[in-house]
Amino acid sequence: MSEVHKLNSPDRPVVPMYSHAVKIPGLVFCTGQMPIDRIGNVIPGDIKAHTASSSCHMTAGSSWDKVVKVNVYLKSMDDYAAMNEEYIKLLPDPKPARTCIQAGKLPYDIDIEIEAIAAT
Repeated sequence: MSEVHKLNSPDRPVVPMYSHAVKIPGLVFCTGQMPIDRIGNVIPGDIKAHTASSSCHMTAGSSWDKVVKVNVYLKSMDDYAAMNEEYIKLLPDPKPARTCIQAGKLPYDIDIEIEAIAAT
């Protein structure tokens, strides 16, 4: 049977409902990251700052150049262009596959959540 490693980052609040990432041979599944600090407070700033904050803890034993799929959840599609401006700067070329949707409501009433799947 394959090994499954459940990982939690010291830079994010640990919650009882899920792990920050799950690593199996060959892949890392990163849970949705939000613009919150280690004690659970929403980080001040606009959608660009929140995009950068939500994506900085996503690799969990991999690296951004090995990310194969990203899912972006926005509170409002009105933020799509500004989010893309920051997203383009953060991820190396070629960019991974990506889905971006407007979510009905996100935890903490945040404006963005980003999750990823990466190769190891």
